[in-house]
Amino acid sequence: MKLTKDEGITKMARAIVSMCQIRIFNQSNDSFFRNTFRIDEKLSGIVRLQMKTTFTGLFLLFLFISSSSFGQSTEKNSAFTFGEELQFDVSYGWLNLAEAKLQINRRVVTENSRPHYKIDAFGKTKGAATIFGRVNDNWGTHMDTGTLLPSVSYRYIEEGKYRKNEKVYFDQKNQKAIMELYDRDNRTLKESKEYKLPSQVQDLVSGFYYLRTMDLTNLKKGQAILITGFFDKEIYNLKLIFEGTERIETSLGLKDTYIFSPLMPQNKLFRGDYPVKVWVTKDQNKIPVKIKANLFIGSLNMDISSAKGLRNN
Repeated sequence: MKLTKDEGITKMARAIVSMCQIRIFNQSNDSFFRNTFRIDEKLSGIVRLQMKTTFTGLFLLFLFISSSSFGQSTEKNSAFTFGEELQFDVSYGWLNLAEAKLQINRRVVTENSRPHYKIDAFGKTKGAATIFGRVNDNWGTHMDTGTLLPSVSYRYIEEGKYRKNEKVYFDQKNQKAIMELYDRDNRTLKESKEYKLPSQVQDLVSGFYYLRTMDLTNLKKGQAILITGFFDKEIYNLKLIFEGTERIETSLGLKDTYIFSPLMPQNKLFRGDYPVKVWVTKDQNKIPVKIKANLFIGSLNMDISSAKGLRNN
């Protein structure tokens, strides 16, 4: 049975709502993308999306990729501080799917006798989207205030009946990481495994904040930057293209922004050579204010709704 265009859009929207994430790639040479994103099947010309990576993970991936082009040399952190909170709305066409929040705890936490930022990313479905499947996720990191490297990262994932509770302890000096997987109640340790690291690495949350401290002023249009990180038992490389600048209207007012596009393998879900674009403010705060992913039907949008506790006003 052939679907009309409107029926196709409705089915796509329901698929995205019910899973609250996007599985992107059918084939990819990069193991991170290959293991994280997969299109499972077609149904009457509409791609059915099956859950593995959460919306929150996709959101953080976009942020981390967008940050990876910030520059080559680290400066003293003047971009963020304790108590910062960024809120985002996620929509597909007229559907309000979810909301996300990036938050730096107001108080310092201590790891290995050193002060750390406690940074959390939250993502959850809202409104009618919860009818198709409730998502309530928390990804986080403890990031050294001096080195801006993570000492601990964690994921607490709730998607319907599915649960995943994971912690990773980083030994940056000896270049290793220990992953601990807990039961669904986050009480009993089920698995522990050590991984060798090629160098000092970031996780998805810490990487975004670390790279906000870098200098963007010398970027040239078309410049591509590669960065290495550790996520989901994998070492991965991400590349992003700087596309220039643009002044856009946001809920925070009119903002001058840098535009970035991640380099992605060809796939059957996204449209165009560079289907994802991220707008980052061209100021000292360097916060993302808009993310757009062009799907083969419609587009997924993430827009900032509020920003509190910014270091630079």
